Amino acid sequence: MKEFAYSRARTAAEASALAGRSGTCLIAGGTELLNWMRLGIVAPDQVVDIGAIPGQAGIRLEGDTLLIGALADLNRIAGHPLVEAHAPLLGQACRSAASPQVRNRATLGGNILQRTRCPYFRAEEPLPWGCNKRRPGSGCSAHRGRNGEHAILGWTGSCVATHPSDPLVALTCLGAEVELVSPNALRRAPVGTLHVTQREARHAGEDSARYENTLRDDEMIVGFRIPAQSVTGTSYIKVRERRSYAYALVSAAAALRVEGGAVRSLGLVLGSVAQRPWRLRGAEAALIGQPISKDTVHAAVEEDLREAKSLPDNEHKIRLARNAAVRAVLTAATS
Repeated sequence: MKEFAYSRARTAAEASALAGRSGTCLIAGGTELLNWMRLGIVAPDQVVDIGAIPGQAGIRLEGDTLLIGALADLNRIAGHPLVEAHAPLLGQACRSAASPQVRNRATLGGNILQRTRCPYFRAEEPLPWGCNKRRPGSGCSAHRGRNGEHAILGWTGSCVATHPSDPLVALTCLGAEVELVSPNALRRAPVGTLHVTQREARHAGEDSARYENTLRDDEMIVGFRIPAQSVTGTSYIKVRERRSYAYALVSAAAALRVEGGAVRSLGLVLGSVAQRPWRLRGAEAALIGQPISKDTVHAAVEEDLREAKSLPDNEHKIRLARNAAVRAVLTAATS
């Protein structure tokens, strides 16, 4: 790890201005950045601490919108009464992430911007293999290598990585917006549009594998806006190799409203199947007005996953994704 300068930002605008400078990285909880530096993924000249910026860790209700600051840690979110009352799905997702110790440090904004858990990417320098995210043009070793945990949707031959965040899947399902600040402006965007798949990133050319989100260099996440929803049930399903401190093979978030025995509204999103949360819009539309049953939900999800394409070692993930989505809807319907 090379030497670097360290400073603390006093405001979000100041931090975003510094973030736009070449060789600068922002640090909040540090659970991601320190790993990147250790592995050689980044080697910043300057690290700017944003953890003490006032007002960035709050959780409050404003009218019919739940506001959560980007610096709120995952454990605080998971146990907050306003989250439990107005966005229990997010609380479920936060509780399933990492370990209690990590959740005490990990911020919501940092969790959303974490990088893939692909072992070919998360290797220490010097890399003994190709990785287009680390070295553009060197190839994707996972494409023909060990890819049992990799993407089944939106991938290309240049990269088959997935995004591992649990809260991001829940926020997308809830129709949340992310608030982004730059030195001269504040903008909002749907959380579900913050990240892109490899297929969507093709226009970036040789560096397409590095193009993972739509955040500009001089922008910083400052908060999230979650609209109040009249749902009757939510569920977050995380399929993993072990119960504690493991990233999802597949996850599924569902939020629905059932009236008179039929579905009136439904959000259904898969995680860890692509480089961004994958909304099952076809299944959402097909189930509106339908009674909740295993057969109807299974048929809708099965049809929506027809475009899924497996790699040599991860055909099982298509079945896991289907079953997780079906279980999430059925669990939400009875919660």
